Amino acid sequence: MALNKYDWILGLITISFCVSAFSNGANDVANSYATSVAARTLTMPQVGVLAAITEFVGAVALGSRVTKTIKSGIIDIKRFNGRPGVLMLAMACAETGSAIWLAIATRLGFPVSTTQTIIGALVGVGFASQASISWSWKKGSVSQTAASWGIAPAIAAGFSAIIFATLKWGILERQNSMAWAMRLIPLYLSMTCAILALFIVVQTPTSPSLEAFGAGKAVGIILGVLFGCLLVSYVFFVPYFHRRLVQGDKRIRAHHIILGPLLLRDDPPLFWTNTKASGTIADDDSAMTHTVSESETIHGQDVKNIDGDLENNATVVAPKPLGKRKITPEERFLAPNRHLPRYHPRRLTGYLLFGLLHGVTVDCVDFSKDQLAEIHSKARTYDAKVEHLWTYPQMLSAIIMSIAHGSNDVSNAIGPWAAAYDAWKTMTVRADSATPVWMLVVAGLLLGIGFWFFGYHIIRQLGNKLTKMSPTRGFSIELGAAITVLLASRLSLPVSTTQCLTGAAMGVALMNLDAGALNWKAMAWIFGGWVFTLPCAGLIAGLLMLMSLNTPHF
Repeated sequence: MALNKYDWILGLITISFCVSAFSNGANDVANSYATSVAARTLTMPQVGVLAAITEFVGAVALGSRVTKTIKSGIIDIKRFNGRPGVLMLAMACAETGSAIWLAIATRLGFPVSTTQTIIGALVGVGFASQASISWSWKKGSVSQTAASWGIAPAIAAGFSAIIFATLKWGILERQNSMAWAMRLIPLYLSMTCAILALFIVVQTPTSPSLEAFGAGKAVGIILGVLFGCLLVSYVFFVPYFHRRLVQGDKRIRAHHIILGPLLLRDDPPLFWTNTKASGTIADDDSAMTHTVSESETIHGQDVKNIDGDLENNATVVAPKPLGKRKITPEERFLAPNRHLPRYHPRRLTGYLLFGLLHGVTVDCVDFSKDQLAEIHSKARTYDAKVEHLWTYPQMLSAIIMSIAHGSNDVSNAIGPWAAAYDAWKTMTVRADSATPVWMLVVAGLLLGIGFWFFGYHIIRQLGNKLTKMSPTRGFSIELGAAITVLLASRLSLPVSTTQCLTGAAMGVALMNLDAGALNWKAMAWIFGGWVFTLPCAGLIAGLLMLMSLNTPHF
């Protein structure tokens, strides 16, 4: 077999690839779902399953079949011509350096860019191997990467602030906000679908660039999806929302959406209903307080009209009674069996469940509620029923962004591994290397598994710890970030989805018109992670490469 003496390098880079893809899932995948979890639109177990599916679909169905050997041309591959073994070593060191830094950053709660992590690792390898490094201002260069630390968050903050401003003053703070929400939700839902359809088409590596795609096709996609979704929204979603939230019919479930206009009847032909629920809210009950049940409300709490003097008579969520707290995974799985012998089957089962479910049962919403109470108090709480309407477009945007991440960022982990595998198999150095489908399958699985076990670290950092989240705020953040990534693709700027989402959260927080509504310490922590990513990943990979090239041998 080719390059037998370098089999150990292939084994090393395979292990590093697994760690890198796993850590990529724990760090980058969490970005797509952080606001949905923080706003209680989705639970952690739901997100864990969704992330595994969406990342796998994105990686396998839409992932690139051709991987650039040197990411974005950051170092000159000509340095390795005629030395496939050295190229394998360089890629192994880059993959290992990237994997180590991603694991450290995830554990510390740094939501870092995996693209910039691999770029930093390649820069370190380039220094150690004396390869030419792209410093000048051009696509994918180190200078553009550093500039994106400020450019991407600023642009995303602007777009998200504008989107939330239209929601805030067009719906949330108007008299009879629920009526306005019912009028405008089809438009917002359709616009979201249109923008995200273009987003996933352009961001998929197998698709042409936005410039090559053409303005005509882009406009066609936007208008086609917009009007198609408007029709679907008015025929199916509006009757469903009216029946469930305005009339307060407790029998209504999500699968009843397909009934469409039939839900406008006095007695619609419902199927698979909750037999314990009454048909409608009694006359002496308040539709405002009982429309959304505890299991279905956005905030998981009783909805009460606390302050009738609010200018829009907004329904807000009552705070939890003092003394109530969520059960930790340790209390749930380990504490009940602690009195049993160490090797008792029930105790071993508890350890197994703790290991498997800890990542999706840990509290990512209220874990620091007391410390952040003052920051959250700066952000107003709006009508829970209106917020509930926006859980649907928010969930849709999170799913689409996760699919796009799986298709686009999977190359960050696969790139060095595919290059080393190609050099090992062909004994040549090539700028592009074929990416077998089985590599995409492995990467897609590891992305989802990584999020399942350790994604909560980043979910916490980008959720309520940054600012108070709600479905309308989360929707604005995700849509603003998607628009920014689309614009950056058109301008050939190497922005990171992580940085776009963080900047978008900042923009929405500042729309409370109070700087205290944003956790500036958390922002500084996140920015510090971005700054440290390039040098740390580069230092680790560079030192590994330098030691490998200069190790004494017999």
